[in-house]
Amino acid sequence: MKTTLRSALLAAICFGLAGYTLAAEPKRPECIAPASPGGGFDLTCKLAQSALLDGKHLSRPMRVTYMPGGIGAVAYNSVVAQRADDPGTITAFSTGSLLNLAQGKFGRYDETAVKWLAAVGTSYGAIAVRSDSEFKTLDDLVAALKKDPSKVVIGSGGTVGSQDWMQTALVARAAGIDPRSLRYVAMEGGGELATALLGGHIQVASSDISDAMPHIESGDMRILAILADERLEGDIVEDIPTAKEQGFDVSWPVVRGFYMGPDVSAEDFAWWKNSFDELLASDDFATLRAQRELFPFAMTGDELDAYVKKEVAQYKSLAAEFGLVQ
Repeated sequence: MKTTLRSALLAAICFGLAGYTLAAEPKRPECIAPASPGGGFDLTCKLAQSALLDGKHLSRPMRVTYMPGGIGAVAYNSVVAQRADDPGTITAFSTGSLLNLAQGKFGRYDETAVKWLAAVGTSYGAIAVRSDSEFKTLDDLVAALKKDPSKVVIGSGGTVGSQDWMQTALVARAAGIDPRSLRYVAMEGGGELATALLGGHIQVASSDISDAMPHIESGDMRILAILADERLEGDIVEDIPTAKEQGFDVSWPVVRGFYMGPDVSAEDFAWWKNSFDELLASDDFATLRAQRELFPFAMTGDELDAYVKKEVAQYKSLAAEFGLVQ
């Protein structure tokens, strides 16, 4: 009798573990890009869309949904309040999302309100101009800003305190310029930013290298500086100087990844986490990532959760330095 009971108990435990690790693929997979089409969030969702449709993970294409508003705030609040337990929805985030969370820009929800799923790559901040711009180097731009900052219109994805604003604010501070004297126009994501720059509505775009690359390749856009510690590897990017080598000690990596709602079951979360763990270890994913000008950065689950909380704490300190939070 004891043996039978023990066997039944073991069978139940094994069945439970199997259910935890072998949750079925989501019926309606969806990736929310918290901005208009064409920017970094769109790129992040489409990377996952392509990678997961590999015959091993998703048997149907993942839908990409655009939810602009507040540079991620609308999507974040929607997921937490309305899709808290949705097993098929993942939402793109970036370093900019974490910076906004650090400043309380997502409303009453903080960095503990969601389940951080996976970070799948990193890009780097970039200061971009049109290919026919009068600014040929970062020094040219800095000189113009020192002469009269009101005559240089800078576009950024978001208002004062956003990631794009912070990039140029750090460059300005390194050059001895008051960041608050700069003239900004706020955009809703990288797609609108590129359109405004190429249309001549702004003179400079604070962007990142992955967003800008299609326009660099077409010859419409030029990068004055990449905000990385050293030159990046690649046929085009290796020729673009960093801000550091031009005398401005500024670096800004842009980590890209996904989160899920706070009440998603452990089984469903595990399906997504295991899928991304497998992708991040594969050569095929590395190729897809490189095609989008993203560089290796891989974290999932608890490790990513700890990273996010550490970064948000650091961004709170940085925001305080610029007088963005009390």
